Amino acid sequence: MSTPDDEQPGSRLSGDGDRTDPVVPPPASASEILGQALGDAARKAGLDPSTQAHTGHVVWGAMGGWRGLLESVIPGLAFVLLFTFTQDLVLSLVVSVGLAAMLTVVRLIQRSTASAALGGLLATAAAAALALWTGRGQDNFVPGLVTNAAYGTAFLVSALVGWSIIGLAVGFLMNEGTAWRADARKRRVFFWLAIAWAALFFARLTVQLPFYLAGDVTTLGTLKLIMGLPLFAPLIAVTWLAVRAVYPRPDSPSQA
Repeated sequence: MSTPDDEQPGSRLSGDGDRTDPVVPPPASASEILGQALGDAARKAGLDPSTQAHTGHVVWGAMGGWRGLLESVIPGLAFVLLFTFTQDLVLSLVVSVGLAAMLTVVRLIQRSTASAALGGLLATAAAAALALWTGRGQDNFVPGLVTNAAYGTAFLVSALVGWSIIGLAVGFLMNEGTAWRADARKRRVFFWLAIAWAALFFARLTVQLPFYLAGDVTTLGTLKLIMGLPLFAPLIAVTWLAVRAVYPRPDSPSQA
């Protein structure tokens, strides 16, 4: 005859003596799953507000350092220069994709983190394939235009419905889930940060789309480079500083 001591942890007896299934924790909500995914991505990019890093180090890390900067700029710059001076679409695309592939191979050989480089290589190859298929140089920038539209919409909608993408990521990283929504100050900060990021993506789209429609490849490519990291880095810094302002560092080890 079993006794209460014989019961397994997490299980209980029903009224007729049958053992029921162990208590199962409730499944994660959609906001928790999204927050975890966004938080993981932010942490991998070096954007964890729980760390004690300096703003400059955070921004530089998010850009990937000198290597990340070169991987982001060189393939696109090569395409713009070659196409401008030769008008040879195939040559320009082959060199651009080749450089992206070479930079990725170097990372793999050195066994350093290659996820960003691989992502950039795939994006470059997909854009080149589209341009080769249509025979139009401006189509090499279609994936970037679509990405700006999608990201801008996502950030804007998240802010308007009160579930800022920034807030979801930070809430996961700071181990408070969605509790930030009960804090008016945090909710306001995350709202405006999401609006700022939406504005960045929509600004890129608004400025670049007319040149895509006009088929001005040189200007389009130049604007993409100018509105890339030079705008991304300052907004990363603003985001980091704003988040740290609503999550101040502890003054003592006991508070930590």
